[in-house]
Amino acid sequence: MSSSSVNHLSQPCIYAGLSSYAERKSRFMKWLSKLFKGGSSSRGITSGHQPQFLGDENMVWRAPVRSLDDRSRANKEKEELDRAIALSLAEDLKRPQGYRWRSDHDEDLGSSLHGNLNSPYPPYAPREYYPRSYTICGGCNREIGTGNYLGCMGTFFHPDCFRCHACGSPITEFEFSLSGGYSYHKSCFKELAHPKCEVCDQFIPTNGAGLIEYRCHPFWSQKYCPSHEYDKTPRCCSCERLESRSARYISLGDGRSLCLECMESAIMDTGDCQPLYHAIRDYYEGMNMRIDQQIPMLLVERQALNEAIEGEKQGFHHMPETRGLCLSEEQTVTSILRRPRFGGHSLVGMTRQPQKLTRKCEVTAILVLYGLPRLLTGAILAHELMHAWLRLKGYRNLSPQVEEGICQVLSHLWLESEVMPEFRNMPSTSAASSSSSSTWSSSKKGAKSRIESKLGEFFMHQIANDASPAYGEGFRAANAAVKKYGLRRTLDHIRENRSFPE
Repeated sequence: MSSSSVNHLSQPCIYAGLSSYAERKSRFMKWLSKLFKGGSSSRGITSGHQPQFLGDENMVWRAPVRSLDDRSRANKEKEELDRAIALSLAEDLKRPQGYRWRSDHDEDLGSSLHGNLNSPYPPYAPREYYPRSYTICGGCNREIGTGNYLGCMGTFFHPDCFRCHACGSPITEFEFSLSGGYSYHKSCFKELAHPKCEVCDQFIPTNGAGLIEYRCHPFWSQKYCPSHEYDKTPRCCSCERLESRSARYISLGDGRSLCLECMESAIMDTGDCQPLYHAIRDYYEGMNMRIDQQIPMLLVERQALNEAIEGEKQGFHHMPETRGLCLSEEQTVTSILRRPRFGGHSLVGMTRQPQKLTRKCEVTAILVLYGLPRLLTGAILAHELMHAWLRLKGYRNLSPQVEEGICQVLSHLWLESEVMPEFRNMPSTSAASSSSSSTWSSSKKGAKSRIESKLGEFFMHQIANDASPAYGEGFRAANAAVKKYGLRRTLDHIRENRSFPE
């Protein structure tokens, strides 16, 4: 909410600072004194006929004996008396704008001083001092009877009817906020307008310049204090959201953490992943890109993947985190044989198995990090299978931008077939993967949950907005070529020219 639409008012409906009956009558006496002192000098009133003021609570008027010739002068004095009363009453309007209290003593004073006049109020008295029946409460829409009342921005209220638009309680504090025509407690308005950190649940502090500075995730719109980027707050290795104080993440034991939403569809061991792997191979076959060789696929921990990368002589890897690898060299890799179980906020009881990989073709094996959601695991497999397809089909000496770019296109296409309704006619892997794990409840029902679909959209967003030259710029160039010429013509051009068609 912009600052121009918010007013922070001081001295609102506060009982302190109100003029008492005695103070107001004293001011009125001063008006009378000024009036008649001026009149005595100009009209020749003798000292015996001047008004007498006895004490602070009593007033006695000793009227002079008037002749018939003095009647016109008396009428003028009566008019001046009425004007003095109106001016005294109008003084109250000069109090701080927006707030004036009135007591029943005001009307009693006016009535006692004007008992002999035709009207209880002079015709030129301010509108606020007409009888109470003319004043309607802006809160309850009832007439304001006896007792105190207040005015705010041209509207009058019973004290109990002037309430906060947010919490509904009466506003009695010394200051309050006004926005959009509504009044708020300052604390309530801060809850509404001041951004809160979604990690620590505190108001985001101001920086050295007095401005509210925060970080915001470009996809999830998670707002958080800048300090959480370097205070070791856990970040989900899948969706990148920071752990909040109200929701603990699961530690995967290799330096990674996983949020509970991503954990719902996470694939935890090699056996769990086999149905998904074969379904993606079917997806390739449906696009006339069949892979005949039986390439082993293993789920591994981060350390095992990093060791395999070090032993690999070729390939370009996405830094700082590589999640998958198309292996070409013979190596011994430790894979996850049996899924771990939950132990508090971590996983325990994982069964590992070393496996020697021998080279039977251009591709030795495909390795993928364990513990990632199904859609992210599938996107990684689609990417690595494209590397395998290119090597097996004789695509040689491609630049990182061309090879990684076209692999990212296949990963993005597979995600589209899984998430986007307009791509349902493309080969889908949901049915083939439905029996792989009890955690894939959405696939068993034939439809993905809202959370899983949102995760799929995020993974597509990551691919499309990657900033790296090879993966990001490469994808955007490859995707533009595929949209213009189609996948088959783009692949043929890459084979012949080792570049994308323009």
